[in-house]
Amino acid sequence: MSRAPTRAPFDLYDRETRHGIKLYVQRVFIMEDTEKLMPRYLRFVRGLIDSKDLPLNVSREILQGSKIIDSIRSGSVKKVLGMLEKMAKNDPEKYQKFWNEFGRVLKEGPAEDFANREKIGKLLRFASTHNESAEQNVSLDDYLGRMQEGQDKIYYIAADSYSAAKNSPHLEIFRKKGIEVLLLSDRVDEWLTAHLMEYEGKKLQSVAKGELDLGDDEESEKELEKKSREAEKLIERMKKALEDKAEDVRVTNRLTDSPACIVLNEQDMAMHMQRILREAGHELPGTKPILEINPDHPIVKKLRAEKSKKKFADWSSILFDQALLAEGGQLDDPAGFVAKLNDMLVTIAR
Repeated sequence: MSRAPTRAPFDLYDRETRHGIKLYVQRVFIMEDTEKLMPRYLRFVRGLIDSKDLPLNVSREILQGSKIIDSIRSGSVKKVLGMLEKMAKNDPEKYQKFWNEFGRVLKEGPAEDFANREKIGKLLRFASTHNESAEQNVSLDDYLGRMQEGQDKIYYIAADSYSAAKNSPHLEIFRKKGIEVLLLSDRVDEWLTAHLMEYEGKKLQSVAKGELDLGDDEESEKELEKKSREAEKLIERMKKALEDKAEDVRVTNRLTDSPACIVLNEQDMAMHMQRILREAGHELPGTKPILEINPDHPIVKKLRAEKSKKKFADWSSILFDQALLAEGGQLDDPAGFVAKLNDMLVTIAR
């Protein structure tokens, strides 16, 4: 590839498109097959390869397991990635224009090309809480350069849109502590982070999955333990009220302003991706998320004082459903949620 393309073709996101690199042997056309000559994540590359190491009567069956073809493909990928890396370093503005057109396709790379995963990682660009912009212009090296002392993870959040990612309640504690978080909103991002699990020895960690460890001091950990003990009865009541919805209920160290948030297990797919796949007709294994509550929030304090079993169950359900919606999830009973919310508003208005 002597120069980078400037405009994405209309069929760029069709992974089955069979054009791009043409193979010639001694100037005789043999085949045009992107997958054998160039991996699909580089399907925007156009050109031809003329080999003198293959016989003219070579068949597609022979090419299937040919070491020469493997060598051609490996060398071509190395050259393309090297050219892109050079462009990103020497002409960032030009590379940014390239990324805006072809970045989502390049994000498929770590899943398809394990050998070049680190090189591809260097080429990736993301939106971030650092610049509060939807433009994907932050590299992983940029992120590493701004990491706080003692920080050992690259934090990210995946959502259905940039706005949903930027406004997620999961970011509250990170903003308070001044820790940068990558904002992922492309559908391919879930696939990307499932395969690019670390970069330069730093693990990529979703802020919405698993338990959160920000290396808090002993005083902060003791404060969390204290709040958990004080909320034991509340948590037990909420667990019972939400037994059909939540795997667990616990006190959070993620929130500063919101009353509650949904937390997934490490291996679970983001809520918005679960919704998209279900809408597409895919059957997904039934899993329950974890609900984390902020005991200092006025709504949670009101819930703790509620004596009515029915009202307590309704308020708990509303908290859970609100947190689910904030994560891009889908309600099983939207009408029931609205009815409970209306009843609560009527009660407050009296």
